Amino acid sequence: MKFFKFFLPVIIVGLFSCNSEPKTTGTLIKDSSSTAPVTDVKLPGYMCFAKRSVGDTFWLQLNVFENIVTGNLKYIFKEKDSNKGELEGKMKGDTLMADYTFMSEGQKSVRQVAFLIKDSVATEGYGDLEEKEGKMIFKNPQALTFGKGIVMMKTSCAE
Repeated sequence: MKFFKFFLPVIIVGLFSCNSEPKTTGTLIKDSSSTAPVTDVKLPGYMCFAKRSVGDTFWLQLNVFENIVTGNLKYIFKEKDSNKGELEGKMKGDTLMADYTFMSEGQKSVRQVAFLIKDSVATEGYGDLEEKEGKMIFKNPQALTFGKGIVMMKTSCAE
């Protein structure tokens, strides 16, 4: 009986200490002999741009995750119908190419939009459009012109 009183706790402690799962401490050690390419991880971002001039307001709100972008775009004109809608697209370098789904004059429309985003500025791109499968798209996205239209500055996302 004394044998069990002494060895039973030793056996129990031994069984629990023989955990086969490796424990991690949260420290990552990089293997410098690895030849796998290292890619930059883009963190999600939430940013807004705006321009207000003589009664007109332009508003661009973006949610960026890696190269996927969603958000809202508003063109609020003092003397014309406004466009308000959602956009969804991709970042290609510093250029956002997106589909803009909006309501104007009570009708739902879709058109392609482009913005050059550098530093604290979002500049809308312009080019010839054509209708394809129910939406307006750029005829030649590589030939877009930036800087002649709406230039929005980065701002707080509180409208």
